[in-house]
Amino acid sequence: MIAHMRISCGFPPSRDIVDHARRAEALGYDRLWTYDSPALYGDVWIALARVAEATQRIGLGTAVAVPNLRHVLVTASAIASIEELAPGRLACAFGTGFTARRALGKRPVSWKFLRDYLVQLRKLLRGETAEAEGARIAMLHLEGFAPKRPIETPLLLGVMGPKGVGIAHEIADGVVSPVPVGGFDWSALLVNGTVLEPGEDHTCERVREAVGPWFTVSYHGAWEIAPAALGGMAGGKEWLARIEAERPDPRERHLAVHEGHCCGLTDRDRGILDAVGPALLQWGWTGTAEQVRVKLDAMAKAGVTEVIYTPVGPAIPRELESFARAVSL
Repeated sequence: MIAHMRISCGFPPSRDIVDHARRAEALGYDRLWTYDSPALYGDVWIALARVAEATQRIGLGTAVAVPNLRHVLVTASAIASIEELAPGRLACAFGTGFTARRALGKRPVSWKFLRDYLVQLRKLLRGETAEAEGARIAMLHLEGFAPKRPIETPLLLGVMGPKGVGIAHEIADGVVSPVPVGGFDWSALLVNGTVLEPGEDHTCERVREAVGPWFTVSYHGAWEIAPAALGGMAGGKEWLARIEAERPDPRERHLAVHEGHCCGLTDRDRGILDAVGPALLQWGWTGTAEQVRVKLDAMAKAGVTEVIYTPVGPAIPRELESFARAVSL
């Protein structure tokens, strides 16, 4: 492993997350991050509590939690609960909730809302009084109900563009992003894909199951932001036609679009993979172990300090083990 580069993993909250966490801990992964999208996955805080009690060393994290889904004091209390179960092992990244909000038929929250939320949350965790929804609030927990304040949980921001990066420099302890972001002491990069075995290609069902769910996210995003672009994407017209046929009411189409987001393939998605062909192998960190190591080295040079590998598919232990070998954990 490249010196000073942390290797972590990320999963949606599910029935199997404890098994994934135990395997990741045994393999030497630094932290397990989990996603927050209640229309798609289980509860992020319940998942972290389960992992905290089932593991000894591995760090825990939200990547990312979505602020408007919970009152800020609810989040502060949840953080306190995890800190009691696993002192010093938690870090929390927060974002505007592109997928979590879109899956609810809503736009992401504003950067102002997110910034205000983190400012309020820091005050609460320090044991100070904050103001939310026009009322003064504070953590009133007595001994035995939460750790003593201040609670020093690192707070990060999920970012992509310059506005988020600027706010992160102002109020956050670091960033989590699907693109490399330099200039931070803690810069975590979300990556996906699979380490290929000799002879495997885009027709291999294991590869399709491991790469496909993240590949099709680009179609989900295009539908939300620039639906006309789907016409120029492999299988996009056919995918959209099936969406519209299955959900003739436009108010419900987002429910089909985001089904299986980052965790599985629908029959509609499989049609995309058939259409895209060998280009599937160009997605994410899909390649040989040597190709993965080359990508890791490039990210270290770009200022990334942590890679969060987000495997999917029916063979998670295999994905964790092959990636760990590739990066020499």
